[in-house]
Amino acid sequence: MNNITLTSVSKEYGKTKAVDNVDLAVSAGECLALVGHNGAGKSTLIKMVLGLISPTMGNVSVMGHNPMTAPFNGVRRDIGFLPEQVLFQNNMTGRETLEFYARLKGLTRDGLDDLFRRVDLMYAADDRIATYSKGMRQRLGLAQALIGSPKLLILDEPTSGLDPVSRQNVYSIINDMKSAGTTILISSHALTELDSRVDRVAIINRGKLLALGSIADLRQNIGLASEIKVHAPVNSMKIMTQHFGDKCFVNGVAQFSCPADEKIAFLKELMGLNISLADIEVNDPSLEQVFMALTQTEGHVHE
Repeated sequence: MNNITLTSVSKEYGKTKAVDNVDLAVSAGECLALVGHNGAGKSTLIKMVLGLISPTMGNVSVMGHNPMTAPFNGVRRDIGFLPEQVLFQNNMTGRETLEFYARLKGLTRDGLDDLFRRVDLMYAADDRIATYSKGMRQRLGLAQALIGSPKLLILDEPTSGLDPVSRQNVYSIINDMKSAGTTILISSHALTELDSRVDRVAIINRGKLLALGSIADLRQNIGLASEIKVHAPVNSMKIMTQHFGDKCFVNGVAQFSCPADEKIAFLKELMGLNISLADIEVNDPSLEQVFMALTQTEGHVHE
């Protein structure tokens, strides 16, 4: 079952197409990253999924309902949303804020302490938000999104303003939610954080869905090579030179490039030389490299 389905969806503002004929489906328990330059259409797409704006053309279905119709109100409590800009009333405490959002969802205050602990804010739960740092406000925003254990979690720049420990905690929470069957949609510019943490990536450029798939599939589809570095004693280097040629040696390290689907065959060939090796580094193209390769080919727009 798909918790989000977009069918030929477009959103126009005058002559500008913020979203241009996008088809996209996100299944239950899947974590999808939505990436693109500023102005690519990510926020517009998220607003349509949340029912904040309607598409100019096409159909949006979220948890089986059109977000612009009355029946969708019945499933809103099953959706958690962390906006890019987290804004709270400074004169309220963290606890008062979560209690307010729990009431909006028709829920009790039970379990709020667990949320404060989950985002490492228990020590400040009864402090006024005016005393919170940017990172603390971001973590409170995440706690707000988690109220009621949502079936659909939409996170816009979830690690903005967070230190490394807090960033790791955010992704630990995302993993836990995903394991529990929650559908997760992440919009982020922090591409290096997403490499091993999402199931699929949707790359948006100029409102169009430029690419969709796992990072491994996208690497292979555009032909980006994996980089393999081999550290070895001098005698082993001489044997590799005889076998592979001397063009692959840079600053005393053997460096090779090969298509991702040929890595295993290359490593078997290397091992077949029966030489001493000190270390082998295998670096697959990152999501950032995939993103840059695709958008530089197509061109992009900055805000």
